Amino acid sequence: MGIAKFREEYEHDEPFWNPQVKTASGLTITFLLAAAIFSLSSGNDWFFVNAIMMGIVFVILGYVHQNVRLTNATIWALSGWCVLHMVGGLIPVPATWPIEGDTRVLYSWWLIPDFLKYDNIVHAYGFGVTTWVCWQGLAMGFKKVGATLQPTFGMLLLCWAAGMGLGSLNEIIEFPPTMILADINLGGYVNTSFDLISNMVGSLVAVITIWYCSRLTEEDEEE
Repeated sequence: MGIAKFREEYEHDEPFWNPQVKTASGLTITFLLAAAIFSLSSGNDWFFVNAIMMGIVFVILGYVHQNVRLTNATIWALSGWCVLHMVGGLIPVPATWPIEGDTRVLYSWWLIPDFLKYDNIVHAYGFGVTTWVCWQGLAMGFKKVGATLQPTFGMLLLCWAAGMGLGSLNEIIEFPPTMILADINLGGYVNTSFDLISNMVGSLVAVITIWYCSRLTEEDEEE
């Protein structure tokens, strides 16, 4: 019963503005304001712009949530992504830690030298969560026409592609600032390729998790 109860803990007819959503939203807004002030005061123009962009994304997600009723867990996961992203560009790392480039922040930190950075982890996590959001949106679309979304290969492939597509959109959005602002720690072609691979892996893990949880739910219902 555990998995089935987890998946049903937030029915789509529950209030849009429930206590957990209020708490997560309040903490996220407070954090973004603090990050924007810190970025501006430290002369980090790119992450000041990032804080504004995250605010716009927050509004878009609010619209999505209003129509889809994302689970509480998803709301918290998105809030966590926001925090991981902003601290990645603002928190400095010790001089002894291996980094890529000259900017000593978490985003430049090699967890495994020349193979895995903090940046890659955040990309994989973030677009894994994004894929989960896509799944919930698709499920609501099915529900509105009186059908139930099943984790078939085709539906999971569609969500995987959607997650990777949104990840690619993120890279496109990051491109114009590199032509306008100086000293932006975004890397070059290799960094972008690592980001896209990380997005792909994160989205793949998400669809595998969705499939696995659905299987467990079916087994619980059969019992």
